[in-house]
Amino acid sequence: MNEALKGTGILVTRPTAQSGDLTRAITHSGGTAYHLPVIDIVPRDPADVSSELAAMPVPDIAIFVSRNAVLYGAKALRRTTGLKIAAIGPATRSALSDAGLKAGIFPAGGFDSEHLLEHPAFEDLAGKQVLIVRGDGGRELLADTLRQRGATVNYLATYARKTAIPDSQQLSGLVESWRDGAIDVVIVMSVDSLTSLLKILPADCHELLRKTRLVTPSKRVIQTATELLPGVQAELADSPQAEGLVGAITQMPQ
Repeated sequence: MNEALKGTGILVTRPTAQSGDLTRAITHSGGTAYHLPVIDIVPRDPADVSSELAAMPVPDIAIFVSRNAVLYGAKALRRTTGLKIAAIGPATRSALSDAGLKAGIFPAGGFDSEHLLEHPAFEDLAGKQVLIVRGDGGRELLADTLRQRGATVNYLATYARKTAIPDSQQLSGLVESWRDGAIDVVIVMSVDSLTSLLKILPADCHELLRKTRLVTPSKRVIQTATELLPGVQAELADSPQAEGLVGAITQMPQ
């Protein structure tokens, strides 16, 4: 254990099942983790996922855009022969490995659509069938660009994202601690997480959020936060993994 985050209270907004590594890393560095899940991940019926997949053309390439996409979609694709698999970043690639699938296509650096599209495997896709495995909705940049390069693109939605409904007493206690100065940093992983956090917090706490330092692995979150919370101090982490997020916090000016 080190004390790099000693005396620092950090609000973690990830879903409960995905927050363990991050909260442990914060505690290991001497910080205090406060947990408020802002998004619920709701898996779709596996039978529906398999049925939809069976009705689609057999893909040449399957792109997994998140760990949840792997968790709820890998099984349906495990028997597809000759399939090339792409992962949007290191966490997704690791999840694929755990699921018994090898991602041969992944960004050399970064962990978003822009970096993945730089891979040579996506330069010429004339006549190729590409499947994007994801949640319901999301950015269209990846599919639009792949279509421009000649691919036929289909989506396979394997889960839904919904704004969480926190326990009222838990939320009240968290807000009270925040107002008392216990929370110094908020970690937000995605634009969906940021907008869900704003929905969950009482309106009079939005100013409190604006005055609290924000850490995120996403440039899009920083752009959106700047638009919704003018003047917010935000720091871009170099990865969405626990060590990258904690590292960004320790490097922020006090």
